[in-house]
Amino acid sequence: MQTVLGAGGPIADELVRELHRSHTQDLRLVSRKPSRVHDTDEPVPADLTDADATRRAVADSEIAYLTVGLPLDSDLWERRFPVIMRNVIDACAEHGTKLVFFDNTYMYPGTSTPQTESTAFAPGGRKGRVRGEIATLLLEAMRAGRVEALIGRAPEFYGPGHTKSYTHSLVFDRIKAGKRPLVPVDARARRSLIWTPDASRALALLGNTPDAYGQTWHLPVDPDRKSYAELVEIAGEVTGRSIGYTVLPLLAFRLGGRIVRPLGEMGELLARYRDDNIFDSSKFAARFPEFPVTTYREGVARILAG
Repeated sequence: MQTVLGAGGPIADELVRELHRSHTQDLRLVSRKPSRVHDTDEPVPADLTDADATRRAVADSEIAYLTVGLPLDSDLWERRFPVIMRNVIDACAEHGTKLVFFDNTYMYPGTSTPQTESTAFAPGGRKGRVRGEIATLLLEAMRAGRVEALIGRAPEFYGPGHTKSYTHSLVFDRIKAGKRPLVPVDARARRSLIWTPDASRALALLGNTPDAYGQTWHLPVDPDRKSYAELVEIAGEVTGRSIGYTVLPLLAFRLGGRIVRPLGEMGELLARYRDDNIFDSSKFAARFPEFPVTTYREGVARILAG
């Protein structure tokens, strides 16, 4: 039995498909209102902030994948994420279940220095501090031998379907709607974006690779990083349209954040849009050289064809 905690999002659903396709059909899907992806899936409703419900959800699982996402709300993150992580660690420790944690980069410093698995945490705001806290909770449990686990970390998403990210809402969704894309802060800074199906396939591979445990892994990205200007240019080439863009300066986000809460919640991340954002996934590439990574051109073409 392999269990996905936080089923229902684009990462989790693609993870379930990859696990079913390549590793096992004995899958349990856990969320507040889970839905089957395959007829053989076992949906289990559970609130992971409830310790007893979490223990029941993890029971009899060989591997559990923690993929829970919450709305971009700092108050909510501070209340729920540490509780969820403690409950999941406790449940996995009790049942002898391996844990695969899908993490993000919010705790990394917002500088142009390339980010590796050894980059020290230096969060720039409340959400980053929460992500650093829960990653540290798991790392401490791993070092103490309480749980056999690994961390798979990903930068900002882009991908098919209902992928959610600032790049999608400001750039790709607007291009699909025939609107002018809005580029955050700097059109020439190079971006590190991960294709969501690649992230899920890599997470499934790591979870089913015994020697991957006890480590943090940066999930694979196209190493030929593109700026927003280049991504918009690619969008124009694949659609056969002339597409311009408007750069939203820092001041626009600061003023808009007073009125539109999602813009305010983005504030702590703006530094990584001002400078190059280089997420280094060479460790994964060296360990799994045959893993196919979607190029930015392939990804943009698929998004705009959908």
